[in-house]
Amino acid sequence: MLAIFNSTVAYGPEELRSPTGQISTSPDVKKSSSALLSSFLDTLPQSISVTMEEMATMAFTHSNQSLLKPRSFAVKDDCFCLFEGALENLPSLRQQYGLSKSVDEVMFVIEAYKTFRDRAPYPASKMVGHLEGQFAFVLYDRCTKTVFTATDSNGRIPLYWGITADGCLAFSDDAELLKAACGKSLASFPQGCFYSSALGLRSYEYPKNKVMGIPIMDGEMLSMKTSLLPWCKLY
Repeated sequence: MLAIFNSTVAYGPEELRSPTGQISTSPDVKKSSSALLSSFLDTLPQSISVTMEEMATMAFTHSNQSLLKPRSFAVKDDCFCLFEGALENLPSLRQQYGLSKSVDEVMFVIEAYKTFRDRAPYPASKMVGHLEGQFAFVLYDRCTKTVFTATDSNGRIPLYWGITADGCLAFSDDAELLKAACGKSLASFPQGCFYSSALGLRSYEYPKNKVMGIPIMDGEMLSMKTSLLPWCKLY
């Protein structure tokens, strides 16, 4: 799966945009976001892609997916979501949120996100703490131009993010695909965390703390260890 966002919608952490240190001896070669999308579609011609007003693009395919970790895509009320994995507690979540048995994982994420978004001051990120299983998802709310992304606490579904040559923030479950477009501005998404274009990168186990990415050498890829910073230290 692939999601690309214009920098006016989601800027991403500064540590990802400006990696420090010698990560690799190879040149920092990057591609534009349009070239990245073309590479994905050319490699996987059965893929489906959707572009929202040049602000966001999402693409996915069922090709080569795991039977236990399927990929899915859904749209409802201007919320677009890519989901990979499976929720072990989906039946109880349906009951908790008053949803029908036909609601699958990707539709649940959209419905739960909307529930918390519309019940301010409750943060939409609160819903991630209710999820059990193996998952990674990327959601784009076109109404508020918000990007919301999360992975499970054990990182059982790999997710990567990086910055393209034209400054777009990209997410994918394919590290090699992003490496060709993002060069050294590429990292694995921290497990047990969520990223919101409104709040930044946070741990959903400790939501009042900001997560600071610490760039370290990990072969050809920037690895971002996380360090929790108390909220008060941001001011």
